[in-house]
Amino acid sequence: DTEENAVIDVHIAASRKHDTQIGPQLVKRASKFIEILLGDKGYDDQKLRELCHELDIRPLIKHREFTPPHKAWNARIDDDLYGQRNQNESVNSSIGQKYDSSVFSRKWYKQFREIVAKCIVRNLDRAIYPKLLAN
Repeated sequence: DTEENAVIDVHIAASRKHDTQIGPQLVKRASKFIEILLGDKGYDDQKLRELCHELDIRPLIKHREFTPPHKAWNARIDDDLYGQRNQNESVNSSIGQKYDSSVFSRKWYKQFREIVAKCIVRNLDRAIYPKLLAN
């Protein structure tokens, strides 16, 4: 969420997976919250673009530049809108700094719960703290 910087969905892989394998799962789960999907070249996959169109989501994903049309399509991307993509990294960094980047659980499902709990606490903190300052 680029307006509130809220964490909408969390995906944690037990093994390394390419972004093109993770992307469709995230889009399907959070489709009702997504209007525009911002993604780097790692998400460049025609199936993901087609899925976004089916769900009425505008995919703003840079193409890997293999042909001149790919370069032309990348040149037409709205740089101001695409620039908001880095907010994801800012949110990840702030969670790591404020709530510790370490995971202490040993079992994978508890590690997942621990990370999700940090995201929930961060969302609550962001929602409540400004209201406390206003009073």
